[in-house]
Order: sequence, then structure tokens, then C-alpha cells
Amino acid sequence: MAKKKLILDLDTGVDDAMAIAYAVSAPNADLVGIVNSYGNVVVEQAAKNSLQILDLLGASDVPVYEGESHSQTSDHFDVMPVSAHIHGKNGIGEVVLPESDRSIEKESGVDFMIDAAHEYGKDLTIIPTGPLTNLAKALRKDPEISDLIGNVTLMGGALTVPGNVSDAAEANINQDAEAANEVFTNKVPVTMVGLDVTLRTLLTKKETQQWRDLGTTAGEKFADIVDYYIGIYDEMYPELGGCSLHDPLAVGVACDPTFVQTLSLDMIVHHGEDNYGRTTGDTAHLDDPKPSDKAAIQVDDERYLKTFMEYLTNLFKNNK
Repeated sequence: MAKKKLILDLDTGVDDAMAIAYAVSAPNADLVGIVNSYGNVVVEQAAKNSLQILDLLGASDVPVYEGESHSQTSDHFDVMPVSAHIHGKNGIGEVVLPESDRSIEKESGVDFMIDAAHEYGKDLTIIPTGPLTNLAKALRKDPEISDLIGNVTLMGGALTVPGNVSDAAEANINQDAEAANEVFTNKVPVTMVGLDVTLRTLLTKKETQQWRDLGTTAGEKFADIVDYYIGIYDEMYPELGGCSLHDPLAVGVACDPTFVQTLSLDMIVHHGEDNYGRTTGDTAHLDDPKPSDKAAIQVDDERYLKTFMEYLTNLFKNNK
């Protein structure tokens, strides 16, 4: 079975850490690199978290890059207090991991994306689970990669449900709606894994206890990280009894698109004063016979959770 070449573009918080674990453990995935972004934490912290999570998972061969540190319409970025609360100030549930003895790659994350597109072509899937600033800049810097990249499977947006930072906007898109609009309106194939489907997934402390029961450092640390996240969910959404699997679902869909049902349509991201960050169909292209975008609208959550737990539990079991 040919493995899919994956690049994760992460603002490494708790669910991004689970996304890394899924990408490392999926049998049909070859994680060729991680590009970091801002959002849950600043980009430097995201890169540090990515290195530490990879080390924890026995995947220290995966290179880590820094991408852009703020949106293209601003000159700096400050972590929102709500993000620091949800993910912890360090982004990984205040869990302390050993410092990595590896360094961030010298090449920029944007240039790495461009180089990888030329090297892997249609075999490459880019998975942004934070703002789309890095990918938008790469597409702008080298427009040729639009025709090279196999797919962009992103966690972000909301088509059939309200946003989570406003009625209109989901958090990742809201960080840089201008960049998001550039990506959605580009001819590069985009699959949006938004709140429409991620809110239908649920991970509980029953599952994290299975990781803890493995008796391995990886299992224990991931249980600690995710239990912090579940605790915040219990505080904010007590009716759920667990947390949503936002970012790892995007990796799951990149590896197995049959986890979701999608609607094919050309999309835009509103970036004016009204409805900033809203993701909708593009009325100028509603009759396009070959839309470049797809939005996930249903998910086989039971099969996905079973696969997620199988992959991650085996990974944690084999990393003492």
C-alpha cells in the first residue's frame, strides 16, 4: 500500500498533539514534516510542543519547521485568554515534557511546503489545523504548486452550524480570514473538515484511561494532556461528557476520506466587516461543474473513534 505523504501545519495545542499521534500511527501515512503556526500558542511554543510530542512518540526523525508568526493583516499575535484556558498556557494541558535535543529546521515552513509540493506532487496532502497563513503565503510565493499538491485537508470553518468564536466564524478561519479566502478560492483541491463534523465526535475519560492503563510514558502523558482538555470541556460544555476530536479528525479524513460525506462546492471566506470568517458557497460559481472545494457535512463517528483509538493505543503501547 502506497503511503500518503503528509505535512501537518499546526498551532500545536492539545488536539493538534492528537493529530500528530494519528499521523505518526496511521499505516498508510508518511509524515514528512510539521510546519508550525500561531493560534493556540505563539509559533515558537507550537514548534517546541511539536518537537516534544514527536520525541514522546518515538518519531524524532520527523523535521519541524516554523511558519508565520501572525496573520498577513497584522504585525504581531497575542494568544487569546480563552485559548490559553482551553489548551493550557503551554498548549499541552500544562503537562511538562522533556526538552527536545533537536532543533527547529533552518528553512522556513513556507519554503518547505513549496519544496515538498515539487518533490511529492499529487502524493502530497497538506493538513492545516490552525490558521491558513502559511499555506496562503506558499501559494502566493509559488503559484505552480496549486497544480502539484494532491489535496489540502483542513480543520476549520463551519458551513451548516454556527462558528465557535462568533455565530459566523470558526476559530482557525477567524485568525486570518483573508488567507483562508485565498486558499479556498485557489484551484488547489480543498476538503474542509469543519465544526459540522468535528462537533459530532467525542472522546471521554474512558478512552484516556485505556491509554493510562498501558503503563507507558507515552500513554500516561497523552492521558494527562487530553484529560486537562476534557476537564475544560466539562466546564464549558458539561452536557457532552468529553471533548471533540477537531484536529485529529482532519488527519483521519486525509488518510481515509470515507470517514465523512462531503458536499462539493466552490467556497469563499467572508473577510469584510460583516460576517468576518464565515465560510459559505461562492454564489459566483454555484454552477461550476468541477468545484475545487469540498465541505464535510456528515461523519461516521463510531468507525472513526474506533480507528483513532486503535492507532493511538498501539502507538502508545509500543513507546515505553
